[in-house]
Amino acid sequence: MNRHRIETIFLLTLSSISISGCGGNGMSELEAYARSINARPPSPIEPLPEIKPIETFVYVPGERRDPFTPDAQAMPPEPVIEDNGLAPNPNRRKEELESVPLDSLRMVGTLDQDNMRWGLILTKEGIIHRVTVGNYLGMNNGQITNIGEDAIQLTEIVSDAPGQWRERQATVALTQ
Repeated sequence: MNRHRIETIFLLTLSSISISGCGGNGMSELEAYARSINARPPSPIEPLPEIKPIETFVYVPGERRDPFTPDAQAMPPEPVIEDNGLAPNPNRRKEELESVPLDSLRMVGTLDQDNMRWGLILTKEGIIHRVTVGNYLGMNNGQITNIGEDAIQLTEIVSDAPGQWRERQATVALTQ
């Protein structure tokens, strides 16, 4: 109990010394500075900038064009799109290898079975798929037209412009 009392007295003494250090001559200098600042005359407030009036305009149509419709003379003519009749079938069910880019597929061989030739295609995942003439490969609507000993040939339908399509030939060659 005695020790607790000594600690309390020590803390009270230390607090009173700390508080007494806050007073003194330093405050009188601060008060004098604050009085000198308050004694200055206030600086004038700058006036607000003058707002210029905006001239109004009343639209009277007369022979003027409607401002909310495009001007036929200012608009470039729309290009005439000739339909060549070539387009991929959007209703055709997509085959598995149509979601794989053509350059990531590799031909690894052929298989002749029941008077039919099959091409063997290897994907990057290491899966071998069996394809024949008429199947589709790649992401450009490529349909297999011929399976040879050393390559699979296909015809792709690619877009030249919106609504315009053309055919191009592609090949997946045999890799060793």
